[in-house]
Amino acid sequence: MDKRTPTQLYVVPTPIGNLEDITIRALRILKEVDFILAEDTRNTGHLLKHYGIEKKLVPHHLFNEHKTIENIVERLRDGASCALVSDAGTPAISDPGYLLVRACILAGLRVECLPGPTAFVPALVNSGIASDHFVFEGFLPHKKGRHTRLTTLADEEKTMIFYESPHRLVKALSQFAEYFGAERHACVSRELTKIFEENVRGSLAELIAYFEKKTVKGEIVIVIAGKD
Repeated sequence: MDKRTPTQLYVVPTPIGNLEDITIRALRILKEVDFILAEDTRNTGHLLKHYGIEKKLVPHHLFNEHKTIENIVERLRDGASCALVSDAGTPAISDPGYLLVRACILAGLRVECLPGPTAFVPALVNSGIASDHFVFEGFLPHKKGRHTRLTTLADEEKTMIFYESPHRLVKALSQFAEYFGAERHACVSRELTKIFEENVRGSLAELIAYFEKKTVKGEIVIVIAGKD
């Protein structure tokens, strides 16, 4: 598509914690578009207020995206422009966004994704585990398909990256130890870029022992070394 074609949909990464982690370009786009699609309008409203931006917010999340995409595409076809943001990080990475991006591309609309924060990148670099080759798994299925996926990953030689919720952390680490071996090296990162950021490194057995004694809060990224 010609670079001179106006962009209708901007995919805009937002800070994963520290509000200073947003680009000058992202702030400009948020000011210029006609409306902003937000995973949670309250969270995005807080960010916009911090930077003195007043803009119409439209809810766009996992539970309504199938119903709203057609209307959004029509608005963009009529000449409007919008920015898509998630609660934190880059949209479509374990967050809503992929379906809208695909629909806009199929409709011949110009889509532009800005570079910016994604939680797994600092977690991977902080881990000290090989970062030249890795696989991003995001959130594993809670039930159906989880056993199959873990069995497959047991022979994965690349570094593996997972997202997990705080209340499931110890259970997830225990399952990783079961399938990958308790001595497999790993790192758990939480509250990235925030005041209480924590990166805990060690074997899966050591991480289980550590987090069994703690009340865990915040977003979790788990980085696990691949099979030797």
